[in-house]
Amino acid sequence: MKQLVLIRHGESQWNLENRFTGWVDVPLTPRGEEEAKTAGQKLRSFHFDEAFTSELTRAIKTLEIVLDVIGQKDLKVEKSQALNERMYGDLQGLNKAETIEKHGAEQVKIWRRSFDVPPPGGESLKDTAARVIPYYQEKVWPALSKGNSILIVAHGNSLRALVMHLNQLSREEVLELNIPTGAPWLFELNDTGKVINHRYL
Repeated sequence: MKQLVLIRHGESQWNLENRFTGWVDVPLTPRGEEEAKTAGQKLRSFHFDEAFTSELTRAIKTLEIVLDVIGQKDLKVEKSQALNERMYGDLQGLNKAETIEKHGAEQVKIWRRSFDVPPPGGESLKDTAARVIPYYQEKVWPALSKGNSILIVAHGNSLRALVMHLNQLSREEVLELNIPTGAPWLFELNDTGKVINHRYL
C-alpha cells in the first residue's frame, strides 16, 4: 500500500483578508503557522521519503513547519511551479465579497469552482489540472510506486485538480470540493495507482 499525504497550506494573509491570491506570494498568518504545527502533530507517526511543494512561500513555509515538527527537516524536497495555485488573473488581490457585489455570486462561483471557465486573464481548474496531473504522473507517482511515503503541500486549486484525478471526480463533483487549510489528507493507493482509501487525519 502506497501512502500519499496532501496538505493545503495554512491560512495566508490574503486568506485572512478574503482576497483572491493566485500566484501572488503572500506569507502565512500566525494562525496559518499554528495550522501547520497542528498538521505536523497529526503526522508524528509518519515517516516520509520525499516531499513536493509549489514555488510559493505559503506552501513552502507550511512544509518547513510540518517537517520541523515531525523531525524530518532534512527530507528531500522538490519545489515546482506545476503545483502553484491557480493563476487568478485580473481577480488577484481583489476582495472576494466586493467582487461578488460587482459581478454577482453566481458568476464568481463559476470563476472559482467551475472546471473549465477561467477568471479574466487567469487559469481555469482545467488549465491548472493540465500542469498538476502530468507533474504527478511524471514525478510523484514514480516515487510512490517504489513504495515510498510522499507528502505534498500545495494549494486549494492545485490540490483540487489532483484529487479530481485521484478520486475520478466528475466536473460537477469537483465544483463542490473544498479543501480546508492545514488539514492532512491521507490517500492509500494500490500498485496501479488506484485509491483504496482516503481520509483526513
